Amino acid sequence: MKKYEMTQIRNVALVGGSGSGKTTLAEHILSAAKKTSRIGRVEDGNTVMDYSQEEIEKGMSMSLSLANFEWKHKKINLIDTPGTADFAADQLSASQAVENLLFVANAASTSFEVGLEQVLELLDEAHCTRSLIVNGMDREGADFNKTLEFIRDNSDYNPVPLLIPIGSETKFEGVVDIVKGKAFIKGEVTAIPANMADMIAESRMALMEAVAESDDTLLEKYFEAGELTDEELTGGIKKAISNGSLFPAFAVSATESIAIDSLMNAITDYLPSPADLNKILVTEKEEDKELICSNDGQLLAYAFKLSSDANLGEIAYVRVFSGKLTAALDVYVPEKESKDRIGSMSFFVGKNRSDADEICAGDIGGLVKVKAIRSFNSIVKQGSEMRKKAIVLPTPVYWQAIKAVYQKDEDKIGAGLTKLLDEDPTLNLTMNTEAGEYVLSGIGDQQIQLVLKKLLSRFKIEASLQTPSVNYRETLQGGTVDVSYKHKKQSGGRGQYAEVYFRVTPMERGTGFEFKNSVVGGTIPSNYIPAIEKGLKEILVKGVICGNPIVDVQVDVYFGSYHDVDSSEMAFKIASWQAMKKAFAEGKPILLEPIHDVQIIIPTEYMGDVMGDISTRRGRISGMEQKGRKQILNATIPLVELYNYYPALKSLTQGRGKFTQEFSHYEKVPGEITQKVIAAYESDEES
Repeated sequence: MKKYEMTQIRNVALVGGSGSGKTTLAEHILSAAKKTSRIGRVEDGNTVMDYSQEEIEKGMSMSLSLANFEWKHKKINLIDTPGTADFAADQLSASQAVENLLFVANAASTSFEVGLEQVLELLDEAHCTRSLIVNGMDREGADFNKTLEFIRDNSDYNPVPLLIPIGSETKFEGVVDIVKGKAFIKGEVTAIPANMADMIAESRMALMEAVAESDDTLLEKYFEAGELTDEELTGGIKKAISNGSLFPAFAVSATESIAIDSLMNAITDYLPSPADLNKILVTEKEEDKELICSNDGQLLAYAFKLSSDANLGEIAYVRVFSGKLTAALDVYVPEKESKDRIGSMSFFVGKNRSDADEICAGDIGGLVKVKAIRSFNSIVKQGSEMRKKAIVLPTPVYWQAIKAVYQKDEDKIGAGLTKLLDEDPTLNLTMNTEAGEYVLSGIGDQQIQLVLKKLLSRFKIEASLQTPSVNYRETLQGGTVDVSYKHKKQSGGRGQYAEVYFRVTPMERGTGFEFKNSVVGGTIPSNYIPAIEKGLKEILVKGVICGNPIVDVQVDVYFGSYHDVDSSEMAFKIASWQAMKKAFAEGKPILLEPIHDVQIIIPTEYMGDVMGDISTRRGRISGMEQKGRKQILNATIPLVELYNYYPALKSLTQGRGKFTQEFSHYEKVPGEITQKVIAAYESDEES
């Protein structure tokens, strides 16, 4: 296997909305690089990068995939990512492994693409360069300049053309490289069309200005001379892209293989190598610091994605930032506080792999049959505490209770889900012990549905989904309730006797439960007091109204009676249960429900519809603010109303709205809803 220095590597990820042609573009790039002998089609299910059964069936990317190839004596590591927002984890994963993000836009889109908008926002904080590929210039309605304007008008990005299309739609035949000042048609250098001369001159001047503004020295030279030399422009472009001040745009047609070679030349000429961006932020001993990466430096690799193969087992896709990985190397995983050992290693082209002796700094590969290593884990030498700065993952916005269809699989489903969650850290699995159900949460319905398919295909577990249960709470409102209960039972032999007097007082929300012993004069012997408290805590868990825990009450036992022979701990527990039930019967019992703080980000034009929908969900808006082109609404919404909010917001905003949420507090459930909850509980109890 040929070895490459950090300067000879380019790491790039194709990101963008679904349908922009990323996988097709990757297919044609691999063909142009002579890495594959045939060009597959997404529609035919035979592309290199979409190879899982689920992807073939759906005709769309659902997981990132890797490829490597050589172009102009440089090694290109290419990551193809899904375009659907449900699989944002893989877009985030890719951004942790590369220096360069290539945003792919659909040239024929009649508006600013929702998917492109989502991924631009999702990866806004990624420490990567950004470039734009305007794909599909051969499609009906393709318009290069309009696509750039959509982005300028609706985002904070200003794409600057480097490869300008010659013609469009069926007349798209090549590009003009405004840096080289040459036209390329079918890979051959041709004269720039006469009708494009003025536009090319204007575009070159705009590029010079953008480059000059990114560097004080070049800006001074530009002011003095009125232009930059070809050498200054070329060097300035690379520097401006590296520091994030230039967002270059390239026109291509993947399906017709037009300008693919020009695009790849630009990637190797202008995009930075790992050696150019060799400083990364790490954490060591709870302190952030900068690591200078080099091939002979301190080992730091990063598992950006865990995948599973029926034959190979678990595979960790890794980016080596500094040092190198070799077979049989003992390593440490600081996030897991666990050791691991490097086994066999591979370089991948889709599902195909070639053995690797080592993975050096700047390169990307895979570790086969890992044990401790999981997604978003650092890999360092044993004894090191260094780790890559942790990534912030999206909070769940979609929840489903999941269970095995067949009883024989109930014991296996938890283990299967845990393995699948290792592959996608944006998924969460919790056990709702009150309802006795697993709750799977994530960032979209397609993401959750994919889990069902993987459970069946990999583990032979058929599972079903339903809306999760809500963990209500029971309490009292109003004043103190004074109750007593005498438990007396005689059935031959030793009987049962206990009497308790309680003052049950509602307390402030979030207080919990408080037990108070005010018994004087020995009316209840002290050795029975713990039994009373224990009995109360048992019924607190079970509830009185509809099987939910009781909270925010104080119970003061102040009087009672006992029998020398017939009293027992169990008798006092039973008396306590019955007294508490009596308190709820005589007092003013209410149900409490979990309320979540929600932040909703939407384009301003959808404000009215979204605010109206929040009202129908019993939500309350607590504030709003304008941020750029978006409106931010802060609200509180009951959790039960959030369970189906993701698809609703998606529909209301044509996919352009998003939200985050977190638990806030418990609040009283309205009377009519309380009655429905109680009725449902009683119906379940009867069945």
